[in-house]
Amino acid sequence: MAAIYSLYIINKSGGLIFYKDYGSSGRMDTNDSLRVASLWHSMHAISQQLSPISGCFGIELLQADTFDLHCFQSLTGTKFFVVCEPGTQHMEGLLKHIYELYTDYVLKNPFYEMEMPIRCELFDINLTQAIQKDRVALLAR
Repeated sequence: MAAIYSLYIINKSGGLIFYKDYGSSGRMDTNDSLRVASLWHSMHAISQQLSPISGCFGIELLQADTFDLHCFQSLTGTKFFVVCEPGTQHMEGLLKHIYELYTDYVLKNPFYEMEMPIRCELFDINLTQAIQKDRVALLAR
């Protein structure tokens, strides 16, 4: 069973710009992935406003019985989140690494238009390698 079920990247407006499914069962269709991304964007924004702590950046971890959802928000408002097995550790480091791949292979791509869906082969290749390395590291722990 995969430690990481899926990866989402949401632009600052709440639009889903990247989705990759790594789980073998329960694959979602396009509409479901759009709903999840939209719902997460809304919950994240509401949590920032309702937090009793000033300077809160929103929900970083949502734990459920069957999954954990880890989120990283960049300074530009782009959100990266993974849905993974409950109790999976060190997802913050993986999310930051995915953000670095995003900046290196997507934002520096002269053909990429900001806030649009990500269609970059080098990003896909390096992302797959990063996820595979993370799975190997999780098995070694």
